[in-house]
Amino acid sequence: MQSDNLRRFKSVLYGLLIGLAVGMVVSLFRVLIEGLSDQFLKLAKLARNNLFMLIILIILNLLIAFFVYYLVKRDKNIKGSGIPQVEGQLNGELDYSWFSVLSKKFIGGVLAISSGLFLGREGPSIQLGAATAQGLADTFKQTKQARKTIISGGAAAGLSAAFNAPIASTLFVLEEIYHNFSTSVWLTSLSAAISANFVSTAVFGKVPVLHMNYSHVIPLHIYPYLIGLGIVIGIGGLIYEYATLHVNDWYEKIDWVPNIVWVLIPFILVIPFEMYLPTIVGGGSTMVLTIAKAAPTITVLLWFLLIRFVMSILSYSTGLPGGIFLPMLSLGALIGAIYSEVLIQLGVLPQSYFVNFIIISMSGFFACVGKAPFTAILLITEMVGSLQNLMSLAFVTLVAYEVTDLLGGSPIYNEMLQKMLSPQKLSTSGQLTNLYFSVQLGSDMDGKAVKSINWPDGCLISSIKRNEQYIIPDGDTILRAGDNIEISTNYDNRGYVYTHVEKLTLDN
Repeated sequence: MQSDNLRRFKSVLYGLLIGLAVGMVVSLFRVLIEGLSDQFLKLAKLARNNLFMLIILIILNLLIAFFVYYLVKRDKNIKGSGIPQVEGQLNGELDYSWFSVLSKKFIGGVLAISSGLFLGREGPSIQLGAATAQGLADTFKQTKQARKTIISGGAAAGLSAAFNAPIASTLFVLEEIYHNFSTSVWLTSLSAAISANFVSTAVFGKVPVLHMNYSHVIPLHIYPYLIGLGIVIGIGGLIYEYATLHVNDWYEKIDWVPNIVWVLIPFILVIPFEMYLPTIVGGGSTMVLTIAKAAPTITVLLWFLLIRFVMSILSYSTGLPGGIFLPMLSLGALIGAIYSEVLIQLGVLPQSYFVNFIIISMSGFFACVGKAPFTAILLITEMVGSLQNLMSLAFVTLVAYEVTDLLGGSPIYNEMLQKMLSPQKLSTSGQLTNLYFSVQLGSDMDGKAVKSINWPDGCLISSIKRNEQYIIPDGDTILRAGDNIEISTNYDNRGYVYTHVEKLTLDN
C-alpha cells in the first residue's frame, strides 16, 4: 500500500513537470500564431487598395503552402490535427520520432494557422504536448507503460494550455484519446493540465477563451425548442463529419490533379476573406465572440455558416498541420445563432437568450462529432467561464449526441486514425509489449469467464487489476465492469490486438 501511495505521488510530480514544459511550448505556439495572424490581417487590409501589397500577400501564402507541404512530406505524422496520431500512439498502433514531430509540427502549425486558413490550434497543441512529454520520457529512460502515461499527461497539458480548460482537457484525454481511467493516468493528466494552465494563464491572463456576457438562464418552458435544436445539431454534425472524412476520397477520383493543387486552393480562397471579412477567418473564436456581442441577421449568419463549413473542410483537406477542434465549435455556434434567431423572429424566444443558444450549441456540435459528451459539457463550461448554462447545455448535448448515434455517426478522430493505418499482418515472434484496457458495463467481457471470450490471436491476458488488487487470471476467472486488464502481445501485433480487444471492452 505504501508503494502505491508513493507511485501516485510520483505521478503528480511527473505531471507538474510535464505541464510546465508543455505549457511553455504551447504558450509560445499561441503567441507566435496570434502575432503572425495580426501581421497577415494588417497586410490584407493594406491589400484592399494596393495592388503591390496584394501580390505580396499572394506570394507569401503560396510560399507558406509549398514550405509546409514540404514539411508534411518529410514527416507524415505531423498531418492535420495530431489527435488521431496521439491516440494511435497510446493505442500502440503508431510510433514516431518526438523531435521530428515537435519541430515540424510547431513550425508548420504556426505558418498554416496564422496564414488565415480555417484551422484550429488545439489539435496541434495536443500533439505538441504529447511530443514534448515523449521527449521527457525518452530522455529519462521511462518504461513503456510509464511512457504512455507521460504522453497522456502531455496531451492533456497541450489542450489545457490552448484552451485554459484543465478539467475538460483531462477528461478529453481519458474519454477520447486514452480510453482508460487508471489512477496513474488521470493523476498525471490532471496535474499536467493544471500546471500547463498556470503557465498559459500567466502569459494570456485569466479571461476564458470564449468568455461571453449573459444574465439569463433558459427557463423550462423553452426546453421543447431545445429538443429541436439538438436534432438540427445532430444532423449537421453528421453532415460535417461525412464531408471532412471523405473530401480526400473525392480528390483521389480526380487523379489527374496533383495533390499540391488541393493545398494551394484554400490558401488562395482565404485571401478575399482576410481582406474584406477578417473576423470570419482562422479557428473561429473571434467570429463567435463578435456575433455574441451583436447578433447579425439570419441571412448574414447563413452566409457565415456556408463559408465556414466549406472553408473548414477545404482547409483541413490539405493535410497541413491544423485542427478542427475550434472550427467545430464555431460551426455549432453558428447553428445555434441561426436557430435562435428564427425563434426570435417567430416571437417565441426573447432576444436575451441568443447568447445562451450559441453556448449550448457549441457543446452539442462537439459532442456529436467527437463522441465525447462529458468533455464537451465541461469544455464549454470552462471556456465560457460560467456554470449557469449547465442544465440546458447538458440537455442539448445529450439530444445531439443521441441523434448522431442513431444515424450511425462515429467518433471522428478514431475514423481519422483508421484511415491512417495500413492493415497489419499477424506476427508470431518479436519483442513483447503490454496493452491496457478497462472493461465497461454491458460490454462483451462484462460478467464472462476468460475462457469464453473470443480473444484475437497472438495475445495473452497477463493480469487483472480490480479495486487496487491484482489478480493472476485463469480460464475460469470472471471479468467484471471496472476491471483493468493487461494484455501481452508481440510489438508488431499491437495495433491488430488493440483494435479487436477494445471492441470487446466497450459498451455495445
